[in-house]
Amino acid sequence: MTLAPAVIVHGLADARVAVGAGRPVTLLSAVGAASFTGVGWWQALVRAAAEGAEVRDILDCGWSAGRVLEALGARQKLLVLRAADARVWRDLAERAEDCGAVLLGAAPDALDMGQRGAERRLVAWLQAGDFDGRIV
Repeated sequence: MTLAPAVIVHGLADARVAVGAGRPVTLLSAVGAASFTGVGWWQALVRAAAEGAEVRDILDCGWSAGRVLEALGARQKLLVLRAADARVWRDLAERAEDCGAVLLGAAPDALDMGQRGAERRLVAWLQAGDFDGRIV
């Protein structure tokens, strides 16, 4: 799977800035966002920021296998589950595959819009030539 450079967004304003940069981008939620904002909130944020454009997004479920199941039920296609028993992780990865989704064990490198100066660095991050965009 190939993804555009990832940008961690903390709300609609961040997501609109990232999408509005005019470059391919993958929106990434904060660590564990599925547990503290919810799957529905994340998906609504992505829809609102995309404004009809196709935008890839990754929802970070932190350490919660239950949030992964909830997100799969809501048709989330890219998810992160940080630490889990190997058997549980394999089971969830298989379930994700059955749903046409991908479960990642770690988030890709990303520019965090919550960091000071991130907006100023955004275009350079999205244009970075050394990013291969591969997620395995």
